[in-house]
Amino acid sequence: MTTRKLDSFGARQVLNVGNRSYQIASLPHAERRGLAGASRLPVSLKIVLENLLRNEDGRTVSRGDIEAAVRWLDDKGTANCEIAFRPARVLMQDFTGVPALVDLAAMRDAMLSLGGDPAKINPLIPVDLVCDHSLVVDHFGTAQALSRNVALEYQRNTERYQLLKWGQTSFQNLSVVPPGAGICHQVNLELLSQTVWSAKDADTGREWA
Repeated sequence: MTTRKLDSFGARQVLNVGNRSYQIASLPHAERRGLAGASRLPVSLKIVLENLLRNEDGRTVSRGDIEAAVRWLDDKGTANCEIAFRPARVLMQDFTGVPALVDLAAMRDAMLSLGGDPAKINPLIPVDLVCDHSLVVDHFGTAQALSRNVALEYQRNTERYQLLKWGQTSFQNLSVVPPGAGICHQVNLELLSQTVWSAKDADTGREWA
């Protein structure tokens, strides 16, 4: 079930790029419609505000939540107001990602035992899981060090990588970067991250950017 999106501040606009069009949440339009001060927020909080405007539904994100974000200009966060921020994607490393994958597998088992379709259990947003934390440096200072360390990693943690391989082929929105590619932060910047994200709106069928 989807929840109808609201637009209390008239932020929802259409951006045309070539022969494609996208829905965007425009802070200048929202400010002209009563969200005073939006343009004076720091860039990081503008991103948070845009996220709230894009996901306003009156339930998880209310008009009051949006107004509270702008009131940061006065209270500098002392109001202690929680918001429902929705990230575009999740970056994980293996020590936290493997337990999360086990939880998803357990949810699929539970769905099956209840007579439901286990294939419906998937991450809601794209997840990139980078295997970088468990690699031990046994060999160093030679041209063969990396390949030897990676080979030992697979040997020591065979079951973990069998689980990860199963997860990547079984779940939607999950990709796994094998050990040896680098630390997750560097892999994210050089290989995985995107500047602009877009996704189809379940209610309108139009892409959000």
